[in-house]
Amino acid sequence: MKCKILLSLCLSSGVLLAGLVAIACGSSANSAGSGSGMGMATVSISDPATCAGPDGPFAHVYVTITDVQANVSPTAGDNDSGWQDLTPSLKSSPKQIDLLGQANNQCFLATLGDAQQLQAGNYQQIRLILADNSMSISNNACNGSANCVVLASDGSIHTLQLSSESKTGLKIPSGQIANGGFNIAAGQTKDLNIDFNTCASIVQEGNGQYRLKPVLHAGEVSTTSTSINGTVLDQSTGKPVNGTVLVALEQKDSTGVDRIIMSTLAGADGSFVFCPIPAGTYDVVILGVTSGGTAYQPSIITGVANGQTVGNVDLWPGTVTNSTATFSGLVTSQNSSNAGAVTDVELSALETVNSATYTLPLVPGIHSQSAATLTVETAANSSCSTGTDCVNYSMVLPAGGAYIGTYSSSGITLTLSAPLATYVIDGQAFVPSSGGVTDCNPSEIKSQSYTLSNAFTVNVQTLAFTQCQ
Repeated sequence: MKCKILLSLCLSSGVLLAGLVAIACGSSANSAGSGSGMGMATVSISDPATCAGPDGPFAHVYVTITDVQANVSPTAGDNDSGWQDLTPSLKSSPKQIDLLGQANNQCFLATLGDAQQLQAGNYQQIRLILADNSMSISNNACNGSANCVVLASDGSIHTLQLSSESKTGLKIPSGQIANGGFNIAAGQTKDLNIDFNTCASIVQEGNGQYRLKPVLHAGEVSTTSTSINGTVLDQSTGKPVNGTVLVALEQKDSTGVDRIIMSTLAGADGSFVFCPIPAGTYDVVILGVTSGGTAYQPSIITGVANGQTVGNVDLWPGTVTNSTATFSGLVTSQNSSNAGAVTDVELSALETVNSATYTLPLVPGIHSQSAATLTVETAANSSCSTGTDCVNYSMVLPAGGAYIGTYSSSGITLTLSAPLATYVIDGQAFVPSSGGVTDCNPSEIKSQSYTLSNAFTVNVQTLAFTQCQ
C-alpha cells in the first residue's frame, strides 16, 4: 500500500481547492535559492490501490498527523529556523487518518488543513510530524494510542510504535524528492505529493510490537490526477494472472540507476494505476507470481510519460526449472571507533539490461504482499564479528531474464533480454527511523554481479558498512 500526502501549493487562484486562508510565513535565514513572493499551500492525502486485507495483513493503519513542514536547505537540522509550516491548524487539532481508507475518488482521501502562504523557493526537505502515542485526540480509532494498526485476521488493535517521528518528523531529503527539490516561483500554482509507502513502512518486531520505519518520496503532481495505467495479462492465456502482480514505477537517480518511486498491486482484472504522480518520464517494471508460487519473468516498459497508458502488457511464465532464485547474505555495521552501530539498510536487486540498470522488485507474496525492496536493521548479537552489529537477510527474486520494450502509443513490443537474470545486490544505509537520512561512509555498497546458471541459491558477499552513526 502506498499512501500519498498531497501538498497543493497554490500560488494563484486558478485551482479549485477548499478553504483558501492565507497566513504569512517568515523567511528563513538559510533561504539561499529562494525567490521573492508568496504562494498558497493546501495539504491533502491520497491513496492508490492498497495491500490491505483480506489479502494483506492490515484492515486499517491509523496515523495522527500534527504538522507538515518544508525547508529550502538540504542540510537543515531539526531546530532550524527555516522550516515553513504548511499546516498550522493541525497543531491544535491533529488529524487521525486511515492510510488504508477508501478514497473519495481515484486519488484523494482527505484534506489536512486550510491553505497557507508559502515563501517562493526551492524546497529540498519535507517533514511530516506525527502525534506521540500518549496524545489525547478526539474520535480516536486506536483505543487510546494516537497511531495503530488493525489486523485483518482478527480485528485486533495494536499500537504503532514510533521512534523520533513525533518530535523531529518523518523526513524526506532532496534525494527522495523528484528532481532533487520542489521549486516554487512567485505566481505559480503547484502541487507537492508525498508518497507514504505504508506497507513497506511497518515492521513487526521480535516482541510482537509493530513499529513505523517510514519509506517516503515526494514530487510535484497535478490536482487533475494525471496517471499512468495499464492492464497486465498472462501471455500464455491472454487472461489476467491467477495470482499476484506487483507493478513498480521507476526513475533514474543521480547515478543513472532506476529506483522505485512507487509500487502497487494490479487488481484481479489485471489493471493498475498510479495516481497522482509527478510530471516526468518513467520506466514500468512488472513482476507476477501464480497462486501456486510460480514466478513470471519480469516485463519492463521504458519511457512512459505522465498521462499515458501502457495498454495490455504481457507477462511470460518462467521457462526455467526454478522460476525463483534466493539471494542470502550478511550486513554488518560499525562506527568510526570500530564498535557496533545500529543502522537501517535498504536492500535492492539491480539488473542491467541494454546498458541501463533497473531495480527488480522482490517476488510478490514471499516477504510480504507488496514488498519491492527489503529493509533490515543491524543489531548486536552473538553471531556478529567483533566490533560490529549485523543482520542476516534473504531475498527471493525472479530467476528468468526480463522482457523489455520502449513505450509507443501504437503498441509495445517486448523482447527477452536473456534466459536467466544477472543481479547485483545493492545496500543503502539510513539512520534508523529517519525517513531517509543517509548513514555510514560510504552510505551505499554494491555486491559483485551474480549471473544465475544451474544454481538458484546464491550466497552474497558481506555488505560491510563503516563509520555509521
